[in-house]
Amino acid sequence: WLMQTTLIIYKPDCIEQKHVGNVLERFEKAGFKIVGCKMVRLTQALVKEHYAHIVSQPYYPPLETFMLSSPVIVMALYGKGAIGKIRELMGPTDSRKAAPGTIRGDFGTNSMANVVHASDSVESAKVELARFFKPEELFN
Repeated sequence: WLMQTTLIIYKPDCIEQKHVGNVLERFEKAGFKIVGCKMVRLTQALVKEHYAHIVSQPYYPPLETFMLSSPVIVMALYGKGAIGKIRELMGPTDSRKAAPGTIRGDFGTNSMANVVHASDSVESAKVELARFFKPEELFN
């Protein structure tokens, strides 16, 4: 496994339901190291940029409203095979289809209120990390 850094976004439902500590504990117990972390209030432009691949979908407007509904925590996690392993820990996008024991299976509600976002590839991780962190804000 290659050492990788990936972006995590703790979504509004995660913060409002006070699951950040539980979710972070799972990432840390799986061996991942925090190399960047901050709370931010997303802007409409940033949400549109981040979700550019689905802006034309009918489910995008409610997703945008949801992502703007409260501040979020963005985090960079580093470790062996981080991108794939973290996505396995999270479970599928639709929390209703996620197995118990996965983050979304245990804490999520549906495909929008699904607790966390994580980069899905090395390429997207590079782009997403640069979108949310300046180089000097990452410490690996």
